[in-house]
Amino acid sequence: MAVKIQESAEDYLEAILILKNEKGLVHSIDVARRLEFSKPSVSRAVKLLREEGHVTMSADGALELTATGREIAERIYERHRLLTLWFTELGVSEAQAAQDACRVEHDISAETFQRLKEHFGGSEKI
Repeated sequence: MAVKIQESAEDYLEAILILKNEKGLVHSIDVARRLEFSKPSVSRAVKLLREEGHVTMSADGALELTATGREIAERIYERHRLLTLWFTELGVSEAQAAQDACRVEHDISAETFQRLKEHFGGSEKI
């Protein structure tokens, strides 16, 4: 069973995963820029994510996802990518599809998402 956390925490974890894949090293300032949040807001969120065991921080401030943090981030990111793809295939503009996917990715049940994956051919499209 997937760990349930707040939508904002899922957004932070997803951003860390994406940045890690793009850059290798991720710092709070990178997350702030990507999400367009203030550095103090990101610092508070990272502190909570660390306390919850989803993120670690090295001495130089580099962020790493823990196993649970990675599982949550990958689940949300998969949903985001597939939902965006499906919405664009329906004719929705890329920008609107990504915006709508960001809303839906947090609320759709695991069962419904699994059925959508099966219906549309799984993850091999992304």
